[in-house]
Amino acid sequence: MARAFGSEVDYGQVVKTYSVTNLNKEAASRYSPADVVKIEKAAVSGEPDFDMISTSHVEKQNHTLRMHCRRLTRLTNAFSKKFENFAAAVAMNFAYYNFVKTHGAIRMTPAMAAGIEKSHWTVAELVERCGE
Repeated sequence: MARAFGSEVDYGQVVKTYSVTNLNKEAASRYSPADVVKIEKAAVSGEPDFDMISTSHVEKQNHTLRMHCRRLTRLTNAFSKKFENFAAAVAMNFAYYNFVKTHGAIRMTPAMAAGIEKSHWTVAELVERCGE
């Protein structure tokens, strides 16, 4: 965290404890995790607001990434043989998400909401700029 955001960041962590109902092969291969039985929040750095410590945003982003970048879904044959191709696919997905896609809640792209861009990029602009 300090390397990415500096030492003045307020950062909290959520630790979820899951129930263990059955340790046989069926439980190990199921798609859904077990039920959450306990959630603990802890301050890792600074003085985070405990009411704001949540995994919801990152879980939503992970879900969106998996749905838009099929290389990240389970049981698929859409994999990358080279790590560089995989990294490029993920980067292209994030660029599309932030610069091209209009988000319903904010009615603009995240780049526009952050003040980085004044208008939407087209897919053609995205491809052109990513090729630079």
